[in-house]
Amino acid sequence: MADPTPVIDDLRAESEELDLLVAELSPGQWALPTPAPGWTVAHQIAHLAWTDRSALLAVTDADAFRALVGKALAAPDSFVDEGAEEGARRPPAELLAAWREGRTALDKALREAPPGARFPWYGPPMSAASMATARLMETWAHGLDVADALGVARTPTDRLRHVARLGVRTRDFAHTVHGLTPPAEEFSVELVAPTGELWAYGPEDAPQRVTGPALDFCLLVTQRAHRSDLALNAAGPDADRWLDIAQAFAGPSGGGRPPKGAPA
Repeated sequence: MADPTPVIDDLRAESEELDLLVAELSPGQWALPTPAPGWTVAHQIAHLAWTDRSALLAVTDADAFRALVGKALAAPDSFVDEGAEEGARRPPAELLAAWREGRTALDKALREAPPGARFPWYGPPMSAASMATARLMETWAHGLDVADALGVARTPTDRLRHVARLGVRTRDFAHTVHGLTPPAEEFSVELVAPTGELWAYGPEDAPQRVTGPALDFCLLVTQRAHRSDLALNAAGPDADRWLDIAQAFAGPSGGGRPPKGAPA
């Protein structure tokens, strides 16, 4: 059984890095538009706060979380946006405090979770490590949206290993979301980490292969960049198709980002 502490530590570090980015923003900066249509910086932080609260319910109160899932199923196309909109209407200081409070409570709950426990989620049930990985993935991805709005370049770290691994593990889920039958055989995925280390997944001799920078793969599976703008290579038709549909997040596939230079 994997110790969830390292990924929980990395989730905390990822959140703290984003916190530093938004802690001193002016009201006008909180209102800046981000690459997500209709979402400001405030919407991005509100969404993270909302999802952290959902995860906290999943870990500490399964019945309350199931009620939340019922609301999501009743309004699948608007539920996430409504949660972000509600939070974004709060004064920035109040929103920031709520995000900090929620993520701190979730950090504590994940660290205290019984070994082997699994918690309900919008997709399959999750362990404490998987829940922390999913939260890190979202925190990193929405943090990129915030950085884009502020014109800030974020330096990638090896915390991306969690996002990359999640992107590999969700290969079959991405096919299912698109109504496709997942490939029967594993792929070989070889990614170059920000430090230059090689992260390898799957059989080394698999005929279907994906290679490239880990950052680019993480941008792809979080739909923060269009495939045509990334230095990812696919060998084999199944691997090639996967790069067109990959997603590491639960729920329906989003529209993704258009290629750079595409008409608005």
